[in-house]
Amino acid sequence: MITEGYVLHTYGGEAYLRHAVASVTTLRRYDRKRPVALYCTKSQIEILERTGLAQQFTLIKHLPRSNRSIKGFKHHVHKFKPWKRALYIDCDVIWCRNPDPLWTQLSVYPFTATGLERADFYFGGPKNAAVILEFLRNRRGRTLTRFGLTHLPRIQAGMIYAADPEVTQSVCELAAHFHSRSSETHFRTRLLEGRSEESCEWGIAMAMSKMGLPVYNWYQGANSPQLDYIPGMTEHTEDFEDVFCEYYTDRFIYEIRGIKDPGIRQFCIRLASAILRRRDRMMVTPFILHFSWLHAKQPFHDFADRVWEEMASATTP
Repeated sequence: MITEGYVLHTYGGEAYLRHAVASVTTLRRYDRKRPVALYCTKSQIEILERTGLAQQFTLIKHLPRSNRSIKGFKHHVHKFKPWKRALYIDCDVIWCRNPDPLWTQLSVYPFTATGLERADFYFGGPKNAAVILEFLRNRRGRTLTRFGLTHLPRIQAGMIYAADPEVTQSVCELAAHFHSRSSETHFRTRLLEGRSEESCEWGIAMAMSKMGLPVYNWYQGANSPQLDYIPGMTEHTEDFEDVFCEYYTDRFIYEIRGIKDPGIRQFCIRLASAILRRRDRMMVTPFILHFSWLHAKQPFHDFADRVWEEMASATTP
């Protein structure tokens, strides 16, 4: 078995396939040796073959219908592990750096995902003022007590690393079990946020907590594995060859980046920084730039369309 490799998955229309191709194109700027597997639908395989873009991937496999969802795939990654050490990456990302140091750091884990040691009340909860009620009712604490957990990490499943096959399968099965008992937890459906699919993240978080598996810290300054694309806080060239993210060293200040309106966001950051005397910030280049916010995806969509047109026309006789 090949030692190290990447795993992507996609389903739906051609647009999502374009995302996968664009993402791999940026990966190949820095890593030309590690293989990339793509699990996708039969219609997408036909598109890749017809356009001549199948050569962008080392391995292309059919993704069963039962696994064509966020939860359906990420709670079953043990079934889609063609490499001994697999790095599962979302398709809506751009690679910004040579990933060799990232692989070295991940090599000590049997299984991990990017995240934070402690999830706040927004994780799986309301994303508005209603979170205050969640805090007062402490339903999060009751979930931990009910399931015998001592902590709940915050998982950002855009990057999952799996090495040990038995540990990986145990995490997946336990995550699916916890999700089947969602009515006994404090977690809310993501459909209330305008999303089209349910989250896989809190199930994985509970499973990793139960098994005592540490997360791979999401925020590491200049060594961050992935950071979000935030308009007004991200500088980049047209095709993302050079990327710099504004990174506040205080986590409370940095979390303010989630405010959609740039003017309000900047005002809140300046106010909080002044009151708390925590103005320290850096411009850093993460390994991955993740377009995870619904309101900030358009630059990636434009880039993916441009890459697709250029590559498809280059392969057409």
